[in-house]
Amino acid sequence: MTKTDVGLYFLAIVPKRPLRDRIREIKMEFAEAYHTKASLRSPAHVTLHMPFQWKVEKEEVLFAALSKLAEEVPSIPIELDGFGAFKPRVIFLNVKAPEMLLELQQNITRLMKREFNVFNANWRDYPFNPHMTVAFRDLRPAYFDRAWKENKDRIFKESFDADSLVLLKHNQNEWEIYKEFPFLKC
Repeated sequence: MTKTDVGLYFLAIVPKRPLRDRIREIKMEFAEAYHTKASLRSPAHVTLHMPFQWKVEKEEVLFAALSKLAEEVPSIPIELDGFGAFKPRVIFLNVKAPEMLLELQQNITRLMKREFNVFNANWRDYPFNPHMTVAFRDLRPAYFDRAWKENKDRIFKESFDADSLVLLKHNQNEWEIYKEFPFLKC
């Protein structure tokens, strides 16, 4: 099996433009001010299932299951409210998560585990904590302290209706929106 036979994917809620572009601008501010570029390798998103490998030849089976799951989900109102952090490397936009989002994440985790034997890594066994990362992995501790001090009280309030589940795929350089699975139309 070659690398091209297996893709790297993850599942998320991704806001539509222009909000997605506005969040990218914040990521770019962080990259310039605090020397952290890793978050620029993916569009703004709320992760619902951590990255996993899947055989490219079996994508259609995955698509069918995700489409069926998404068709049962009504639009989910998402509120972004200020900044949060996971010390010592992650700064994010706070997501006020309605119960519907938590249920969707649990249903995705269950589906992936039962149907495909793909497990969702729980970061250090913490519960699902929806957020939109603006700086992480390459944010050095000294810059983290400064970034957090300068942004912890920064006002950012936006909202959007999540109307699809998004499958992102890594292209060997960055994460791309690969396929969207629309939610139930009311």
